[in-house]
Amino acid sequence: MVDTPLFPNAFFEGEFVPIDQAKVSVATHALQYGTGCFGGIRGYLDHDGSTINIFRLPDHTRRLLQSGMLLRAQLPYSAGDVAGIITELVRRNAPSQNVYIRPFIYKAGLELTPRLSGVRDQLAVYMLPLNDYLDLNTPLRLMVSSWQRIEDNIIPSRAKITGGYINSSLAKDQAAEGGFDDAILLNREGKVSEGSGANLFIVRNGALVTSPITADILEGITRRSLVEFARDAGVTVEERAIDRSELYIAEEAFLCGTGVQIAGVGSIDGRPIGNGERGPITARMQDTFFSLVHGEESPYRRYLTRVTIG
Repeated sequence: MVDTPLFPNAFFEGEFVPIDQAKVSVATHALQYGTGCFGGIRGYLDHDGSTINIFRLPDHTRRLLQSGMLLRAQLPYSAGDVAGIITELVRRNAPSQNVYIRPFIYKAGLELTPRLSGVRDQLAVYMLPLNDYLDLNTPLRLMVSSWQRIEDNIIPSRAKITGGYINSSLAKDQAAEGGFDDAILLNREGKVSEGSGANLFIVRNGALVTSPITADILEGITRRSLVEFARDAGVTVEERAIDRSELYIAEEAFLCGTGVQIAGVGSIDGRPIGNGERGPITARMQDTFFSLVHGEESPYRRYLTRVTIG
C-alpha cells in the first residue's frame, strides 16, 4: 500500500512547520500506550473553486477537547483556538481539492509508565487530500463482527481515543478477510452499536432508526446532522436500541461519518437490505449533505466554515 501524500505544512509543538519536521520520538508516551485522541474533519472544495468549506468545525474542535479531557490533557488552547489553527493551516496549504484534516492531542512525554496525569501534552494538526473514502455508488456489503464493541467503562467509546481503535481494526480486518466492505459491532448487551469507524442508521416502517449515544457509539457529528436533516424533512427519527435481527429486515441501511460520509448498505451477512440498492431516505440524506458541503443553497449553511484559498 502506498502512503497517502500529505500537504506540506503542519501544526506541531505550537508552530506551523514543514510536514517533515512534525516528528516525535519512538519513546513518546502516546506511541507506547495509545494515550492520544484525534478528530477527523472534512473540508470540501466549493463549487466556486476558491473556497474550502469545513463542515461543523466548532463541533469537531469541541469534541476533540472533550476527548482530551478524558485523557486529562492540559493544553493552552480553547475550541476556538484550535479552530483558528485549523483554518490557518488550510490557508497555508491552499488545497485545490477536498481535504481531510486530522487534529491530534497526544501525551508527548517520554515517561515509561501507563498513566495520564503528569505527562506532557501536545497538539498536532496535519492534512491530506481525500475524496470518497468508500465507493458511494456501490452499496456496501457488511457483516456483523464477532468482536464486541468496547464499552464506556473500559475505554470511553464516545471519545476518539487512539488506543481504542484496535477494536475497530480487529473488526475491519475480519470483515475484509471475509470479503466484506466493513463490519457492524454489537455492544455488551448484544444490541447494535456502530460500524468499525462510522455510525449506522437503518430504516424500519418508514422511520429512520439509530442507536442511542448510550449504546457505546461515538457521538458522531455527521450522525447528529442527519437526525436534524431527517426531522426537518418530516421523516420520523427513532434513537433507540436496535436488535441484530432488525438489521436483516430493514428497508434501508447506511453508514455515516466524516470519513465514510453517507454510504448506502446493500447487504448485511449476505442478506439483502431492501432491494439491495440505495433507498429513498438514504438518497435524500446524501443529497442534502453534499449540496450543503459543496456550497449550494442550503438552510444549513451555518454549519460551514468557509476558508478562501485563492
